[in-house]
Amino acid sequence: KVADLDDEFAELVLGECSENFDLIPAAKLQSAIRRVTLAQKAVPVLCGSALKNKGVQPLLDAVTMYLPAPNERSYQFLQWYKDDLCALAFKVLHDKCRGPLVFVRVYSGSLKPQSAVYNINKSCTERMSRLLLPFADQQIEIPSLMPGNIALTVGLKQSATGDTIVSSKASAVAAARRAGRDAGGEKRPTSDTESLLLAGVEIPDPVFFCTIEPPSMAKQQDLDNALSCLQREDPSLKVKLDPDTGQTILCGMGELHIEIIHDRIKREYGIETYLGPLQIAYRETILNAAQAADTLDKTIGDKRHFVTAELEVRPRLGERAATKPLIEYAASVIEVLTEELQGAVENGITNSFIQGPLLGFPVQDIDVMMQSLTVHPDTSHTMVSACVSRCMQKALKKAGIQILEPVMDLEITVSEGHLSAALADLAQRRGSVQEIQSRQDNRVVVAAVPLAEMMGYSTVLRSLTSGSATFTLALASYQALNSQEQSALLQSRMGLV
Repeated sequence: KVADLDDEFAELVLGECSENFDLIPAAKLQSAIRRVTLAQKAVPVLCGSALKNKGVQPLLDAVTMYLPAPNERSYQFLQWYKDDLCALAFKVLHDKCRGPLVFVRVYSGSLKPQSAVYNINKSCTERMSRLLLPFADQQIEIPSLMPGNIALTVGLKQSATGDTIVSSKASAVAAARRAGRDAGGEKRPTSDTESLLLAGVEIPDPVFFCTIEPPSMAKQQDLDNALSCLQREDPSLKVKLDPDTGQTILCGMGELHIEIIHDRIKREYGIETYLGPLQIAYRETILNAAQAADTLDKTIGDKRHFVTAELEVRPRLGERAATKPLIEYAASVIEVLTEELQGAVENGITNSFIQGPLLGFPVQDIDVMMQSLTVHPDTSHTMVSACVSRCMQKALKKAGIQILEPVMDLEITVSEGHLSAALADLAQRRGSVQEIQSRQDNRVVVAAVPLAEMMGYSTVLRSLTSGSATFTLALASYQALNSQEQSALLQSRMGLV
């Protein structure tokens, strides 16, 4: 098989060793497998069991023998750093004595203890005190870390999963300048270019949320600290405060995810917490275009704050959901728009997108046209943001709000005998089956199902199939609810049903 993919090895097999394949030297076969792997023509597969410690050592030997060394990979961003430090923080652990321990992988340059480093994502400089090489639960202090290697760092308080770490801010700016030149010489903002350099982690939006409360108000501070630590370890976990009720909201990727977080708070931090009912993270959008105007006129002390704003909102037609608004300005507005004033206007518009006017869910897929803006010279930027935000809320209400629900890609692997039961259950869940594939003795059902219908699905599927079926769920898109479903959701949210 290797000879089919590597000409040099094929010559050896067909020439010297054609009579007896046992004569092929092991080193020649290993170097051929390495060439094939580096060329990405094939992937070596090894069998074993971590539980019984079978095949683990050959696997580690294969990693060393067949996978590329750091200097054999050509990442595009490395040429911008030259020999300066570029490292990725890819995991965070919390140690009760030493605080956060950040796993770092170095791509270029070197990392040394007692040195200051710059975090591009957080735009902050941090001091690292120690470098540790982890061996299971033992950690050995090391004097430096070279490209391709992984170590634990002690002392990084701000760095989280997916952050890019460099030697200094000057190094990041220099790399951004080189990247700008490589992109065709056009001058672009540093922040835009810096985003090209990050090898970070892509985090999907959470689809489930629930309230979490401590056993008493005295434990609230401890719970906040625990959630802060867990958020740094797990970027897919989001924690926010409900502005209306003051409750802490946990947002996660699924029922199991939130259950695990709940269990970790109890096990690792010793806090018994109460979870509210699990709810679906819906979105809101608009049905029609609408215009609105608003005036804010307040005198505070000896200063008069006066703003008038007029804007138009339009539904955006596009395949990909966009939670960030696309903001345009009329020619008359551009004439008076300073950089600070533009920031205040965009802040007001963005804030109104966080909570929609119907049920308080984030708003998406909307274009905004700022048609006119009048600002008194003494007016603070906070007042401008407040006026624009109020104007946005008016326009959104006029435009007619549509609720969007998360729809999931569902894949069920089920035996032939239980297929009809699984399909009948899917039909009751508003699921649409896209295809049914054969995989060995099983059938694989690919379907799209609203997330609202998938609560407790794992238990139901186990019951229907005597525990033999498995399934995977992934967020596909947000789709509009029909008028009947939307009114039913509104009634249940308002406590009418």
